[in-house]
Amino acid sequence: MVVFDAELWIWNARRADSWTFVSLPVEASEDIRDLAAGFARGFGSLRVRVTIGDTSWKTSIFPDSAPGSYVLPIKRAVHVAESLAAGDSTTVTVEPIGL
Repeated sequence: MVVFDAELWIWNARRADSWTFVSLPVEASEDIRDLAAGFARGFGSLRVRVTIGDTSWKTSIFPDSAPGSYVLPIKRAVHVAESLAAGDSTTVTVEPIGL
């Protein structure tokens, strides 16, 4: 399990909708990669349980174009429940599952 503070940012797809993410710190990404050796799924994704504030959910993290880093999509329901918007910083707990 890793705990870190991160700023929410928006990735604008070439579609009408956009997605909000946080970037995992390189050190946290390395720790998770070491724990999950051989368990990566499609696109190098890893299943995780995430907690922000009082909200927890299961999702996947994905390798980022930044060497050694992962990105985590933040669901719209989490934005609403935790009163978060792009540019806000929050504490994130990420726990790999299914290893």
